[in-house]
Amino acid sequence: MSFAVVVSLGAAAVAAGGLLAVARRSFTLGLTTQGMGCALLAGGGLWALVTDEAAGASFTSAFDPRVGIDGLSGLFLGVLGAVGAAALVFATRYLQPSGRGRAIGALTAVFVLVQALVLVARDPLTFLVAWEAMTLVPAAVILVARADELARRTVFFYVALTHLAGAGTWVAILLLAREGAIGDPSVIASGSGVQIAIALAALVGMGAKAGLMPLHVWLPLAHPIAPAHVSALMSGVMIKIAIYGLIRVLVEWLGVLPEWLGVLVLGLGALSSVAGVVYALFQHELKRLLAFHSIENIGIIVLGLGACLVLRARGADAWAAFALAAALLHTVNHALFKALLFLGAGSFEKAVGSLELDRLGGLIRRMPWTGGAFLVGAVAIAGLPPLNGFASEWTTLQSLLRLPAYGGVADGTAGALALAALAATAALAALCFVKVVGLVLLGPARRDAVAHAQEAPVPMRAGIVALAGACVLLGVAPGLLFGSLVGLAPWASAVPTSIGLDLPGTGLFRSGGIALVLVALVAALYVLRGRRVAAPAPTWACGQLVERRLDWTSAGFTKALRLVLEDVLRPEREIDVRVEGGVVQEVAYEGRVPHLFEERLYRPLTALAMEGAHHARRMQSGRLGTYVGYLLALVLVVLTAAKLGVLG
Repeated sequence: MSFAVVVSLGAAAVAAGGLLAVARRSFTLGLTTQGMGCALLAGGGLWALVTDEAAGASFTSAFDPRVGIDGLSGLFLGVLGAVGAAALVFATRYLQPSGRGRAIGALTAVFVLVQALVLVARDPLTFLVAWEAMTLVPAAVILVARADELARRTVFFYVALTHLAGAGTWVAILLLAREGAIGDPSVIASGSGVQIAIALAALVGMGAKAGLMPLHVWLPLAHPIAPAHVSALMSGVMIKIAIYGLIRVLVEWLGVLPEWLGVLVLGLGALSSVAGVVYALFQHELKRLLAFHSIENIGIIVLGLGACLVLRARGADAWAAFALAAALLHTVNHALFKALLFLGAGSFEKAVGSLELDRLGGLIRRMPWTGGAFLVGAVAIAGLPPLNGFASEWTTLQSLLRLPAYGGVADGTAGALALAALAATAALAALCFVKVVGLVLLGPARRDAVAHAQEAPVPMRAGIVALAGACVLLGVAPGLLFGSLVGLAPWASAVPTSIGLDLPGTGLFRSGGIALVLVALVAALYVLRGRRVAAPAPTWACGQLVERRLDWTSAGFTKALRLVLEDVLRPEREIDVRVEGGVVQEVAYEGRVPHLFEERLYRPLTALAMEGAHHARRMQSGRLGTYVGYLLALVLVVLTAAKLGVLG
């Protein structure tokens, strides 16, 4: 049996599970079968990665449907399968076997399959059809799950933006097919106009799908309102498949790109990472906060990709391969801990009803398994050792440090700025998840529903705990995967073989040793503590009664940063003072940090487009004679243009 057979069996199981999920009696069996199919996809994909072999058809520029698997496809199939298996086990108790739940269960299978089809497509036709379906299926899931006006507006904006910007994907793939360059990087000359056009088109189209700033605004709108397991698939896998597309185009099929394009990619990564985490800090709803952190982590991945492009242009092939591996390692790591966090948020929402940060608290005591796993995900996404987020951010940092050594002044400056952006991102992410852990898991319950929350059912816990275990494993032994990722570079490079991270000139990074030291310190503190318990004492609140509304809030955690960045963020405040008899009776304060990209850029553009559509609608008179006149006018314009030589 080969890995291609395992992947085929996995896809068949997912399809069969989708059909079974349609019927009420076989609903749970259908979701379980889908989960088993995803596990097979993960196994087959990782098998292909480790063996570094290919199966099926090779890439072609012809429009003949073909499928195949190589190491890079195998890596992303492994990510899809791992996240999908956990999400579908979770969904067996998260979804109800109602008509709506069964429809979502069946659509989940379609969503998994179209993502897998993008990864195994070997021709432009199959790739583009699957790419478009990957956009439309989650939109359908959101509309089935929620029928309110907000959901309809969000889906309209999501589909409109990803399709308009997604034209770049079509342009890039079709130009590659015209040049015969799909799978053959030697066809297009380095620095040529067509190479630049394809690269820029791919950055626009695939960058929009990945949530890369400034084409990201759909992501914090769509991801929070999807069902939790679909949010995990969207944020954990779908936006990573856009990274897969970028790697295929920018690294494999276009050969060596000019240095300035690598610097441009670095700039987009720096913008996305810093701005993503800054906006995440000021969110008050957990799933929206996690969505902005997806933008941040896409930025970190793109920083590694940009470093790879610059180093390769400078001839530093070994470090270019390490930079590519760093981007891929963070792709895997983010998929794991972001899926974990979205599934954890779904468990909290099901238990207490609302995910407003200021109305949660103390959930790790009421839901210890879910809360403990969520804590692991929070530490991982904050980039703290010894978990997997730290390992991939460390390798990305080491890659960025090499840019000044191998590049010129401009490249070195860009590398230094990207390095500063990564450092700032890591610090702000740690601050953000200190806030999240403090407000969600620790402290007193801030609502009665939270105080009486019940632990999630076993299948929901199982999916989350499995992802937490994967985060620990790849944090303690990242070398298990890193060597294979280095080997995915299209050029020859030395592949490290240690279970730690062994990069030239940096020394061996032993994350397992860090983990052992931390475990020993915790054990020592536990022994020293003995049976002593701190005596409870009343909190001093300047003579006031201690009430829930005096507890720390999300705004309180971030106020200092908001004041520092006030000129950039443009926060809005509204203060209402009620006075009776010359005495202040009540002061009401409301403040928010607007999403400037959405409110200052996209909303005006959307309003302008809708106004234009309103005027254009007048042309639809419903009269045949008018439409014939339009056609005649078009023919005259074309003939005139041909006569003047405009059409060549």
